[in-house]
Amino acid sequence: MNRRVKLIFNPHADRGRAWNIASPLQSIVERYGNTEWSATEYPGHATELAEQAAEEGFGIVASIGGDGTTHEVVNGLMRIPEADRPLLACVPVGSGNDFSANVGVVQEPEKAMHRVFTGDIKTIDMMIVKDNTGHTEYIDNTMGIQFGAFATLHSHSITRLQGFAMYLWAVIKTIILNHDAPHVTIETDQETLAHHIQYLVICNGPREGGGFFVAPDAIPDDGILDYAMIQRVSRLMMFRIVPEVMNGTHGKFKKVKLGQFHHLKLVSERPLAIHTDGEILAGFTSEITELEVNILPKALKIIV
Repeated sequence: MNRRVKLIFNPHADRGRAWNIASPLQSIVERYGNTEWSATEYPGHATELAEQAAEEGFGIVASIGGDGTTHEVVNGLMRIPEADRPLLACVPVGSGNDFSANVGVVQEPEKAMHRVFTGDIKTIDMMIVKDNTGHTEYIDNTMGIQFGAFATLHSHSITRLQGFAMYLWAVIKTIILNHDAPHVTIETDQETLAHHIQYLVICNGPREGGGFFVAPDAIPDDGILDYAMIQRVSRLMMFRIVPEVMNGTHGKFKKVKLGQFHHLKLVSERPLAIHTDGEILAGFTSEITELEVNILPKALKIIV
């Protein structure tokens, strides 16, 4: 196996706190050799670096950052033909680290760095989304529509909190400020739905937002995608549902629907706010009203 490793480090991960662990990680890397570091300098740079690493013959591309960094790395790797695609590895040093937790990567950064060189390989599913503007993107963990996207936008302005506390405060702000529920029609290979939705999240893994178990039954390598939907409810009801989402028990509410699919088409009466793996695809000035989502079974190999 080609164990030549490209390390893609996001120094801005976890609001710049990723720098604090750079030195101890460097000392671990030096024990193994056959590696090359690159630091990201602007949004989308990790995608470029990952694609370039594959073209240069690296066998492993390691994302050292959070969910956003890994999302960019994955989109670079998925541009490469499967036969030539490097293995993905993750060293979680971000705010949420939901993807790495969902796929079984150890959450202590120093232990995770050792596993880049010594870990086992598993194969996971991916999803691909296309929208009405012509944009295509790969998603490794979750895509949040409306509520989750607004919460992500608010989290970017929160500087004094980190991790789960930051996302929880962002959720509270969203309930207060962005209580919007557009009407959408959804067709999947399993069912057809038409509702005013407060919140829709499409999941490859069970967790997002630093620890909200939005789709508790989702498994990243089971060949099917999960979703969680909250239909239009009052603000008071959203405050009641949110604590249940932390525990993955929100499915008991009448206005919450959980389901699965392989293929999904969505049409909205008005533009939607959307995040993909915590990265904003469409914000307050969205033009996206249609989405098509498909699962890509066993699409990516990852070291855990």
